[in-house]
Amino acid sequence: MTDRLSAATSTAGHNRHDTLIPRPRIQPVSPVERLLLGPGPTSVHPRVLGATAAPTVSHIDPIFISIMEEVKELLRYAFQTENAFTVPISGPGSAAMEASFVNLLEPGDKVIICRNGVFGNRMVQIAERCRAVVVAIDDEWGEPVDPEKLRQALQAHPDSKVVAFVHAETSTGVLSDAEALSALAREAGCLTIVDTVTSLVGVPLFIDAWGIDVAYSGSQKCLSCPPGLSPTTFSKAAIDRIRARQTPAQSWFLDVGLLLSYWSDDSRVYHHTAPVNAIYGLREALLMVAEEELPAAWSRHSLHQRALSVGLEALGLELLVAERYRLAPLTTVRIPANIADKTVRAHLLDRFGIEIGAGLGPLAGKVWRIGLMGKNSASTSVLRCLEALNAVLIELGADLAQGIAVERAESLYRSNAGSR
Repeated sequence: MTDRLSAATSTAGHNRHDTLIPRPRIQPVSPVERLLLGPGPTSVHPRVLGATAAPTVSHIDPIFISIMEEVKELLRYAFQTENAFTVPISGPGSAAMEASFVNLLEPGDKVIICRNGVFGNRMVQIAERCRAVVVAIDDEWGEPVDPEKLRQALQAHPDSKVVAFVHAETSTGVLSDAEALSALAREAGCLTIVDTVTSLVGVPLFIDAWGIDVAYSGSQKCLSCPPGLSPTTFSKAAIDRIRARQTPAQSWFLDVGLLLSYWSDDSRVYHHTAPVNAIYGLREALLMVAEEELPAAWSRHSLHQRALSVGLEALGLELLVAERYRLAPLTTVRIPANIADKTVRAHLLDRFGIEIGAGLGPLAGKVWRIGLMGKNSASTSVLRCLEALNAVLIELGADLAQGIAVERAESLYRSNAGSR
């Protein structure tokens, strides 16, 4: 009997092996180092890369729990808030965007969404999936959100519960007045959801002072981390709204009520296996922000954007956004009518190892998006980009002097000596 069972087991196992899909034959690919000057991800700082290579521990190990608490404290500094729930959500910025809406909105709730680009439109799509009543107010792509339009919408819809807008619209490179917009929402008794994916650490942002209730960002922008984490903060008022819900949040994974228990320092309850090594990297990046100090980081991003702008203008290129609304970490450039978008980007990548971004939506094929975020907000990045773009445009027939862009940028740097 035993022999027959053994034989049957052996035969069954053999038959199963016969049905295996052939193992893949993969040629090894080693990513090369690029200068990532697109809308994100940006180049990762070596300190951050080194931190992510530390030994992995359990997500409930006491060592990791202490790191979680340090990350919360460092994020509060970056966001300029004292909110208890200030954590990195596991997932990219879009996950935090969704978490913000699915937790604050219940079916039938009215939300006013200011839309002036791709990510404002994504807010609308998420809110509609929450079965909320969406009031969208629109501004032209490349223009900031108009506070007067929001004021009128709040007056027309006094039953609104939430106002949402993008502080730094990554699809256009425009910066809206988060302080003014949040004040209008607060006066009307609305909570605010603010997308700060490209503004956190790159431009002034004061969550508490401006009265912002919910804000989220992405690790891959001005923090110079790998993609995959989204720093997020919820005010006490937002948490109170969540606790008063009549229906569960439509997402289990992004349910802030559950995440609160996991990130609590006094009654921690398992929720999911956190990306331990990614959080090591985020902690290191946030330590670097604290070491530099926020005002210095904001000034650095502003300086290098201005140097890039004068260099681009020396090449005869027009910038999409007016200077007073221009986003320091991301500059949007109109593509001349006689220049092929993909050809320029391909030359920059293949010959110079530089990536810049394409346009999105109605701006596809019409603009380039050049990011100077985190580690890459530096004079070396600006000058290398301008030199390469200058050379490519000349090769494509532009009547330009080689070196004119770098010369203009260096002149601006000289006039700001000591700020580089």
